[in-house]
Amino acid sequence: MSIRIFYEETEFRLKGWRKTVRIIKEVIGSEQLISGDLNFIITNDTILREINNRFLGHDYYTDVITFNNSNGTLINGEVYISIDTVRINANNYEVSLNNEVNRVILHGVLHLIGLDDKTEQEKVVMRNSEDNWLRRLEEE
Repeated sequence: MSIRIFYEETEFRLKGWRKTVRIIKEVIGSEQLISGDLNFIITNDTILREINNRFLGHDYYTDVITFNNSNGTLINGEVYISIDTVRINANNYEVSLNNEVNRVILHGVLHLIGLDDKTEQEKVVMRNSEDNWLRRLEEE
């Protein structure tokens, strides 16, 4: 069981990755679930748009795509992140790039444990959960 980060076609490197891994494990454990094999792939808009189109049939840019391979209480998955779109979002929200990358990592993990964001109510729950876990990460 491992949590790994990969970088593809980007020079960005996440600062404080060990703290992020601890929070990921806390998020999963908070739901009485077990952290399995989780891969986080930070890449660019071109690659993420190709993935979005090929696997989801969506022909547009996005910041994060989550593939859930969980089995019962064992949480496994892959979370693809576009650093290009995340950088734009960080500028728009006036937060650091590292903070916004952590937000989308947590967003992906929250999807893996069962949260969704299709309805307005689900979006509020997701955003509040992201905010709470980001605060925990910043307190570490």
